[in-house]
Amino acid sequence: MKSVFHPLRAAAVLLTAGMVAALMLPGPCAMGQIIDTPDAPPVSAAPPMPAHVNEKPVTTLKVNVDLVNFYFTARGKHGKLIDDLTREDCALYENKQPQKIKTWTANANQPLTLGILLDTSGSQQDVLPLEKQSAAEFLRDVLRPKDQAFVLTFDVDVNLAQDFTNDIPLLDHALQQAQINTAGGGGSAGIPGLGQGPVPTVGDSRGTVLYDAVAQAANDKLREQTGRKALILLTDGEDLGSATKPLQAIADAQKANTIVYVILIADPGFYGDSTFGYTGDAQMRRLAEATGGTVINVGDNGAKLTAAFEEIARELRTQYAVSYTPADRTMDGKFRKVKIVCQRPGVKIDAREGYYALPTMGN
Repeated sequence: MKSVFHPLRAAAVLLTAGMVAALMLPGPCAMGQIIDTPDAPPVSAAPPMPAHVNEKPVTTLKVNVDLVNFYFTARGKHGKLIDDLTREDCALYENKQPQKIKTWTANANQPLTLGILLDTSGSQQDVLPLEKQSAAEFLRDVLRPKDQAFVLTFDVDVNLAQDFTNDIPLLDHALQQAQINTAGGGGSAGIPGLGQGPVPTVGDSRGTVLYDAVAQAANDKLREQTGRKALILLTDGEDLGSATKPLQAIADAQKANTIVYVILIADPGFYGDSTFGYTGDAQMRRLAEATGGTVINVGDNGAKLTAAFEEIARELRTQYAVSYTPADRTMDGKFRKVKIVCQRPGVKIDAREGYYALPTMGN
């Protein structure tokens, strides 16, 4: 490329180089834009693990980018999880148009990318120790060799306590190091504006930046991951000072194809008779329902918190995975509503409301 040479001789050189490169490839090469299927392990930002001498290489299956992957759970009477549905039991619609299900997997066991979002604002002062213990037990129970998790805390700021890893001790350490932090300073519990920190204002995000935390987790940590993705949010649902609006946080989670589970937990006496009151419940339900998750209110009860984590673990183990190629393959960035209908009487489907038709929608 740096000097002029004979065209025929150049063509021969290029052809020979191409043949050598082809012989060096480990197998057939798929042409066109490709993404990982749900069976592929999630992409990790964590440092690579040392290779073992006898370890076999992992084979990654590739598919066309227009394949939409969808995860859902099914419930019967009294909210009991159903794990024996078949492809023939369900129909799938995109923007009210029927779609052909390409793949169907019951009890989906694809690798999981999981984020624990821990509210460390003043309202969590008396329940944070319970959250640390239960979250650590949950991770020990649910994470498998190909899974990855990270820990993020939020209060007056958003902080990544532990990046992607499968190392349980590292995750546990990050959880145990979490401390209450308010606008008045680390460890000082209080309500912003009552002598313990400024009232949140534009450009001065102080309080509990819950929606900023969801947006950052979705955009910075999960957007580029493949396969099953979930956030578990431990909070009282109150937001003070986020630059991100609730609807934008929902859209960010949907664009990352991430399920959001919310465990509502707080000291009920924290708000007392203040005029701030409690208003987070409705917004948290909207966030969870829009992404295919659930909300579990445990108050400040440790036994209920443990049961909530156990219920989420059961949901993750009984998920169904389906994929389809949409009839409309236009990548216009618009939101498309997806609905899964079960023909079996009395079955309720929990799934995200849809997806954005982005080039990375198969993630």
